[in-house]
Amino acid sequence: MDNIRHMPSLQGLQALVEVADSGSFTQAAQTLCLTQSAVSRKIQQLESHFGTSMFLRTSRSLQLTAEGEQVLASARHILEHLKALEDRIAPQKRPFRIRMHVSLAVRWLLPRLNDFYRHHPQVSLAIETVATEVVEPASDSDAYILYLPEPSAAPDCLTLFEEALVPVCAPGLALASQEDLAGFALLHRSSDRNDWRYWLAANGGRSLDEFRHLPFNLDELALDAAARGLGVAMTDMTLAGESIERGVLVIPFGEPLKTRGIYALCLQPSSAAHPACGAILQWFAEQAGTPSNL
Repeated sequence: MDNIRHMPSLQGLQALVEVADSGSFTQAAQTLCLTQSAVSRKIQQLESHFGTSMFLRTSRSLQLTAEGEQVLASARHILEHLKALEDRIAPQKRPFRIRMHVSLAVRWLLPRLNDFYRHHPQVSLAIETVATEVVEPASDSDAYILYLPEPSAAPDCLTLFEEALVPVCAPGLALASQEDLAGFALLHRSSDRNDWRYWLAANGGRSLDEFRHLPFNLDELALDAAARGLGVAMTDMTLAGESIERGVLVIPFGEPLKTRGIYALCLQPSSAAHPACGAILQWFAEQAGTPSNL
């Protein structure tokens, strides 16, 4: 019996993380649905277990001690591993997590979610959006949707739709032909301006230097600016599809330009453990290349 070591309380470790993150016992108590005195007792129990103080307390601040920093790092590590273990053993208790660009979530996935939940009412999707141009997979995501400049033959990647660039603008903008572009600003969805550069090169070869420019970092912003009459945006036809169907945006001229780029759903290795993975993948496969109103 003397060889049995008593371990610190998990609730105490949770309390330490919340207090350290919030810098407040009161806020930590609200997050943990406990009283402030209960959180204080859990921290005191940790301090008693390790025989040292976790925080330096003054009337104005709350600062971790050197020992508290060490315990905090271990507490985060332990809690993250327990969460990952629970996700692997009992994934049905959590949503299927998908990471994607915010414009793709708003413009492509959101109009289709009613269909998903109509067919899979017991399955929950957790959508995490990013505003960066490159979508990096997160360690806690089951899948992610990203743009690829070339089609992929990877078995864990499903092509959702091919990129087709089109100019779009507000219905009332006086644009009868490409020559009329000179009177309006070109709206860009990324800082590199490549979309307009590719389209102009394929449609007469005019230079970007001939035009005024309004750069944005999101399709959402560029398309909203176009709908407000600020200029002409270059975007993917699928992403603008719902706005075109509703008459908010129009394609003033030109044919869609296929770039060979694709948007693809890629699975993380851990996704196979989620019981809904097969049904979710099948639904995305059914949506691939279909308009949002089907």
